[in-house]
Amino acid sequence: MKWYVGIAATTRAYIAFRASDTPTEASGYLAVIGPFKTKRGALWAEKYGRSNPHFQHVDDAERYAKNEARDEI
Repeated sequence: MKWYVGIAATTRAYIAFRASDTPTEASGYLAVIGPFKTKRGALWAEKYGRSNPHFQHVDDAERYAKNEARDEI
């Protein structure tokens, strides 16, 4: 199972989810970002990814999420 972030067709909200297969248009999302290496990266993208010019790749989300977790300690 891998982590993805989908843009919901009805609300345009970012939603983190796990899927065993690569999501397709039939999944009910306008677009899907991923797969992410970690749940932490997917949740960061769900929360901060919308209209964020610094979020260009899943690796960006992973790096920002890791830095954020380290800063909380």
